[in-house]
Amino acid sequence: MLENGKIGSRQLLILVVMLTIGDAILVLPSIPAMEAKQDAWIVAIVSVILGSLIVFLYHSTSILFPNLTLVEYSEKILGKWLGITVSFLFLSYWFISAAAHLGQIGSFLSTHIMPDTPVQWINGLFLCTIIMAARLGLEPVARSAEIFSPFLLLLLLILTIFLLPEIKTQNMKPILEEGFKPIIRGSFAFITFPFMELVVILMILPYVSEKQKIRKSLFLGALIGGLVLIVITTLTILVLGADQTARHIYPSYELARKINIGNFFQRVEAIMAILWFITIYFKIGLYFYATSLGLAQTLRLKEYRPFTIPLGMIMIVLSLVVSPNIVYYNNAIIKYWPLYDMTMGFILPLLLLTVARFRHNKEKG
Repeated sequence: MLENGKIGSRQLLILVVMLTIGDAILVLPSIPAMEAKQDAWIVAIVSVILGSLIVFLYHSTSILFPNLTLVEYSEKILGKWLGITVSFLFLSYWFISAAAHLGQIGSFLSTHIMPDTPVQWINGLFLCTIIMAARLGLEPVARSAEIFSPFLLLLLLILTIFLLPEIKTQNMKPILEEGFKPIIRGSFAFITFPFMELVVILMILPYVSEKQKIRKSLFLGALIGGLVLIVITTLTILVLGADQTARHIYPSYELARKINIGNFFQRVEAIMAILWFITIYFKIGLYFYATSLGLAQTLRLKEYRPFTIPLGMIMIVLSLVVSPNIVYYNNAIIKYWPLYDMTMGFILPLLLLTVARFRHNKEKG
């Protein structure tokens, strides 16, 4: 194996939570608000219930080859050349996604926090920490996620408690004003972004030491991450209202600006920024790690670390191409990215599972 580290079931659960929340905590609430308006919280609940079931697809695929990564068993299922083609599709998907998220970080910081800092420097400095994590390996990344998880929970609690005085229940009325069609339309993006992007987890399941607890960790991790997104989406509707939620690119960041305790404790939007930095760091880190590891496995190399620096240099440029500005990125996310996520996170894994089951039954017969 190119990766000698091992992680436990609890660390897997925490990584799934980080991946599920990811960048969705900052940008996702506006998408269901555009379609379902004040019923966006219903979209969130329905999407989390349906989206959490996708992890069973991933688990069903992984148990056929418990000691192999997605890239490795794609070749076993589909044959050498078709398997390599599918593997490169997955690798390009993770690499482009990581570059898009990196560009999102640069756009956010350059427009809201550090407007005088060139976006290239922001992306470059953030990517240095990503490369460092990938070179250290999976086990240190999982342990650091375990260390950060209590701080993540604490910041979420602080944010929720301090927003309670700002809640306006009338913002949720009328319920189901336009029926179920807007909820169905809004659920598509809400399911694809957080849950179908979890396909990257198939690259680290062979390194989980407690195989019998993988299914439970996957489901609980997706469910906990989904509950966080439900809370954030509901709070944005209750505090900002459907119109403002749909209008803002970063509605949860605007949500944190509403905190005002006695005209003294206010303007603590840095809480939401820190939450987002923690979760998106681990999401980009796992995408980058999976790309480097999968590329080495596809090319039959004994080490993946030499790929990290060249891939990092390419990612800096790609992040500026994929996300030249936040308006372009936001339009692409709404129109095209859900289809990309569905193809790579649902259709291809389902195809692999179907072919593998068919070949297994044929050989057994």
